Amino acid sequence: MNCIVKKSNTRTWRIALYLVALFTIPFVAQAEESIAQTGLAIVVHKDTAADDVTMGELRNIFMANKQFWPNRSRIILLVRAPESDERDYVLNTIYQMDEDAFRKYWIAKMFRAEVPRGPKIVFSSDMTLDLVVAIPGSISFMRADQVSDAVKVLRVDGKLPSDDGYPLK
Repeated sequence: MNCIVKKSNTRTWRIALYLVALFTIPFVAQAEESIAQTGLAIVVHKDTAADDVTMGELRNIFMANKQFWPNRSRIILLVRAPESDERDYVLNTIYQMDEDAFRKYWIAKMFRAEVPRGPKIVFSSDMTLDLVVAIPGSISFMRADQVSDAVKVLRVDGKLPSDDGYPLK
């Protein structure tokens, strides 16, 4: 009798996992399409002195190789939490590393005292907007279709997310 129950429970778990995968995969693919369609906007506090950055400058900012804006105010980096599509996209396109390499990079950077702290972690687009509005010098990223007028969108290589040839699409 125990053998029958174990087989039945195993089959039930397999079916449940299959159904979860079946219903989750389309949402992940849809989220990735959204970034590809709308672009990923680089957002900063409204008072930030910059309006345009190159992809190289953007990478230097996100890698904390450049830590100050032109007016000498400190750059405060806000990065989405792991498991977000936006974070995965930024790790692939800007950082050019995976999650494990990203974590090791920041641990080493802090260990060598090259930065006063690692990036601040944000958990949603709403939190990203709230913090960029509240923290002078802050920079982050979000889907372009979720940006509000409360923040400034930086041009990347002279282009906005709505422009053809925008590099973060």
